[in-house]
Amino acid sequence: MTNEVVLDIETQNTFDEVGGYFTDKLKVSLVGVYFYETDTYESFLEPDLPQLFARLEKSGRIIGYNSIGFDMPVLNNYYAGDLLNLPQLDMLAHINKALGYRIKLDAVGQATVGIEKSAHGLQAVAWWKEGNIEAIREYCLQDVKVTKEVYEFGLKNGYLLFDDRKGERQAIPVDFRGDKPQSTVNMTLGF
Repeated sequence: MTNEVVLDIETQNTFDEVGGYFTDKLKVSLVGVYFYETDTYESFLEPDLPQLFARLEKSGRIIGYNSIGFDMPVLNNYYAGDLLNLPQLDMLAHINKALGYRIKLDAVGQATVGIEKSAHGLQAVAWWKEGNIEAIREYCLQDVKVTKEVYEFGLKNGYLLFDDRKGERQAIPVDFRGDKPQSTVNMTLGF
């Protein structure tokens, strides 16, 4: 875990605004990241993405929640290579595999570690349009914190929790140990 990172992104626009589920048409407003190596939470605005990419290339696994289906494809709009080639752990993919359906991070965070998101992604888009970067930063870093805590619980205990539609607490078996990280490839050097 020493050089893994936990990541979450917020966007400037919505799927409705781009005409459907087109991650290639979304623009990043802010990326929140927790770096295990330095024990720091940091944020990166759209112009700062090259600095983030250089750090991701040197990191271990990238930990996220729906990161393979959303965060990485959106970030790939700004990246010279394919971020999906870097070592990844998408917790939602593990949950979907175990249960056959998806659960929101908020539900898993609340049941598993007793913390939840502070807002919704659509609110972050509204804040972007208002120019309220600090609200986006606080919200995104809270999402990163929830993701990190859920990841650490699942890594340690081999399961996560959620409340089903009947309000009964259920366990989701997970194995976040995964494969050893691959060697990284630097794709951000200038040509």
